[in-house]
Amino acid sequence: MKARLFLYILLVYFTTNKSNTAAAQSVAGLTGKADTSFTTYSAFISTQKKFPDITIVPETHSEFVQELKNIPYCSFSNRVLKTDVFYTVSEKRIDRPAILIIHGGGWRSGNRSQHYPLAERLAAAGYVCFTPEYRLSTEALFPAAVYDIKAAIRWVRKNAMQYHIDTAKIVVLGFSAGGELAAFMGTTPNMPLFEGTACDTDMRSNVNAVIDIDGTLSFVHPDSREGDDSKRISAATNWFGYPKKENIKLWEAASPLSYVNGNTAPTLFINSAVAAMHAGREDYIKILTEHHIYSEVKEFEGAPHAFCLFDPWFEPTVQCILSFLKKVFP
Repeated sequence: MKARLFLYILLVYFTTNKSNTAAAQSVAGLTGKADTSFTTYSAFISTQKKFPDITIVPETHSEFVQELKNIPYCSFSNRVLKTDVFYTVSEKRIDRPAILIIHGGGWRSGNRSQHYPLAERLAAAGYVCFTPEYRLSTEALFPAAVYDIKAAIRWVRKNAMQYHIDTAKIVVLGFSAGGELAAFMGTTPNMPLFEGTACDTDMRSNVNAVIDIDGTLSFVHPDSREGDDSKRISAATNWFGYPKKENIKLWEAASPLSYVNGNTAPTLFINSAVAAMHAGREDYIKILTEHHIYSEVKEFEGAPHAFCLFDPWFEPTVQCILSFLKKVFP
């Protein structure tokens, strides 16, 4: 715990005393323009070269699933953050678990609509699903995205009665960059530095389960590829505004692995065959095990990074999620 407290203090230092760091934080990535480089279709074209039989998972729009789009969950200055809500239509007013689904795209690209098929599928299974947007690195640097997802969790908790949510069963699920954010939510519950100052700050942001689909656990782990700027500026460098070598303590303090402890939520890791995407996983699980916190791993042999967006991996991913949630919410 002392080591994690030290990292916490370091992050305060490196985000509030920028003039004292070795180099100034770069804002070159703050273009103010949406980066559309990562979409389901672009991932499909890239992945299909090696996996010609894959297909994009379509939206279902089932008559049994209600879909509410573009619901504001947090407003500040001139910015309104929105989420979509998916839930089954039922006469029974029972409280259900909530799942916040966080999209990937290197903290810079991607869109929440990429996970509408997953939200529809999980809603049909009885969960209330949310797909919140968050500020990407073209708009704001770390930890803005963390603030936004924390605000989304608080909003879900505040609106639990409206959507019939069991606030003891709130799940964060994310893919790639979204997986990293999901893990970060699970390891930093109610930590003041990461809460931000906007929207429902009287509510708590802790969650009860984490599902990390190929999301980074550590930006500084030896097996991680984050921070390689040799060919182009990496996604993480754009998000932090510092190359790793210029501010490695910030990179470490922004890693979910730095905060795993006895208060971390039970965690499911669903991984591709890309080893770098689960760097630090065993270290993470070891700490969970030491604190008797349940964890589970599902690794799809030979699967590409974006596997969860495509068949034949989509349905096995859904079944893995449902199985895990039945274990942690019996």
